[in-house]
Amino acid sequence: TMEISMKCFASLAGAAFFLVAPIAGAAPATGSGSNQAPADAALVATVSKLDTDFFDAFNHCTAPDQLQKHASYLAPNLEFYHDKGGVTWSRRDYMANVKNNVCGQFRRVLIPNSLQIFPVKDFGAIEQGSQKFCWLKSGECFGEARFLILWHHLDNRWVATRMFSYGHHAIE
Repeated sequence: TMEISMKCFASLAGAAFFLVAPIAGAAPATGSGSNQAPADAALVATVSKLDTDFFDAFNHCTAPDQLQKHASYLAPNLEFYHDKGGVTWSRRDYMANVKNNVCGQFRRVLIPNSLQIFPVKDFGAIEQGSQKFCWLKSGECFGEARFLILWHHLDNRWVATRMFSYGHHAIE
């Protein structure tokens, strides 16, 4: 029933936020209506690839090497904010939630043409977009949400330091 689906959605979405889908139609951010400089093509390509690789590992997180690969994209002091599930204050706690509540359950699909990337001077980039969640067994999609990731470029490596998943709602 819809009530059970929403409870499952809230429960599972509260434990984690995304799964993988290839980037479809990632476009440079234009900063529409703001003074934010658009991301250049190189930054868009870099962050798009980060997103693809990060969530590909997440999508296959039942394999221990993929779970470890997913964790490698996260800063140890990761902060993850979820409108339904609250705040997770570390990579360790986030990864425990992923392993226990998400792997093998559902996947995240990036909504085409929703990805926007903004440079953050002397730090890295902000990635934002929209996503939907789909059961692995049936393939049926049951929920949607928005997301934001703050990527830090440090020592020739990119790590997510802050992640947000919000505006969760059921797909009717």
